[in-house]
Amino acid sequence: MKSAEIKEMSIQDLQERIATEKANLAQLKVQHAVSPIENQSIIKKSRRDIARMLTILRQKNAKC
Repeated sequence: MKSAEIKEMSIQDLQERIATEKANLAQLKVQHAVSPIENQSIIKKSRRDIARMLTILRQKNAKC
């Protein structure tokens, strides 16, 4: 997800999306522990997206 797309989202939408992505990441980690995932870049991309969303959420909260 690109930062421009994230910046357009409302604070509530960001919070919901972060929760969804964190649940998805937890599921990916469990799947990887059970049987290794060939393409580990999926986990890395998910972590980066979460970090990007959290950063923009903090910026939006600081402005309010």
